[in-house]
Amino acid sequence: MMSTPVAVTGMGVVCAIAANTDEFAVALRAGRSGVADRPGGGDRQVPRVAADLTEVDLGTAVDALSLPPDRRRAAVRLAGRAPLSLRASTVVALQAWRSAGLTDAPVVAERVGVIVAGHNLTARHTEAVRPRYLDHPRYLPATYARHGLDTDHIGTISQLLGIRGEGYTVGAASASGNMALINAVRLIGAGAVDVCLVIGALTDLSDLERQGYYNLGAMAETAGGAGPFDTARAGFVPGQGAACLVLESTASARRRGRSASAHLIGYGVRLDGNAATDPDEAGEVAAMTTAIADAGITADRVGYVNAHGTGSDLGDRVELTAMERVWANEADRPLVNSTKGLTGHCLCAAGVVEAVAVVVQLRDGFAHPNARLRTPVDTRFRLPTASTPLAAEYALSNGFGFGGFNTSVVFHRRRG
Repeated sequence: MMSTPVAVTGMGVVCAIAANTDEFAVALRAGRSGVADRPGGGDRQVPRVAADLTEVDLGTAVDALSLPPDRRRAAVRLAGRAPLSLRASTVVALQAWRSAGLTDAPVVAERVGVIVAGHNLTARHTEAVRPRYLDHPRYLPATYARHGLDTDHIGTISQLLGIRGEGYTVGAASASGNMALINAVRLIGAGAVDVCLVIGALTDLSDLERQGYYNLGAMAETAGGAGPFDTARAGFVPGQGAACLVLESTASARRRGRSASAHLIGYGVRLDGNAATDPDEAGEVAAMTTAIADAGITADRVGYVNAHGTGSDLGDRVELTAMERVWANEADRPLVNSTKGLTGHCLCAAGVVEAVAVVVQLRDGFAHPNARLRTPVDTRFRLPTASTPLAAEYALSNGFGFGGFNTSVVFHRRRG
């Protein structure tokens, strides 16, 4: 059992359906989807369906937070002209920092850490600057040497917020978000930090990457298709999104007089020992059962599952079959939804975006609908197609990634 549950004291999010956590809560309850066909395409086969951000205007975003003037200037100076992924990380980190009250009730800088979930975050930025390099190599911006590194997120956020504890990036494909949350829990539990920002960084796919996913058969082709868990599902829709959770030891939150929106109380991680992209039922079962046991509860007490649910034919079917093994008694089965039907698949950021969705739904007492679900692949689970009242005390969130990554985390609605 996890020795020290950690408090969620702050949240931030930007994605295709919301510019902040309050807007996200409204969009989730309404079942608003950001999935749409993208313009353009030309002669290339690259699919044009996505749940994209229109843009991230850093100046407008920070103005909405009413930041102190020196911090606003620092944010614009550090990230105002940075790639989209870093601008999004800056916005959600500032939102979560403010939400956690870390400006008014600070923590010693050396006791604050930051973990960024993601890898290969700026492929589109590289694609965009490459023509300039080919034409005039000397005119390649010197900032590319820094912005091309995923670790630039750590440097920028730590400088902006004065963070001097531990920090690093975590890569586990689509399970990166959950892995970052788990690593933050471990840092806090080990006493290395009291507070840890966990940032799910926006993956800005290049056309090359999009085509690769499409050729693999993993990505949907049009926005008019079925959503996750529908018999007609045809692959995932890429989503642009970033999110941040502030995780904090309960002792630190108490010292600062901060109440928690929820607590993260258990986790499970298992590898399949498999370099391929196909999911493994046994690995998924192991991650879920380990997380539930780590939380010190039994499966029947989990009232809600935020599924990995990407919309892939094999992935959705295997996940539901794995859940049937975890919840063998049909009467005990929880409500299940997939936030990816609304936000698209936010890839490396998915686990953190969906952790915010879980906390919002537990806090506000509703389960959002499964978008574009008409004919469920399995009727033995409750897969709501409209916003549904949710009285669950415990929720589980899954994150599975190419390369055999299986992760689950458990949240408690009211603890301490």
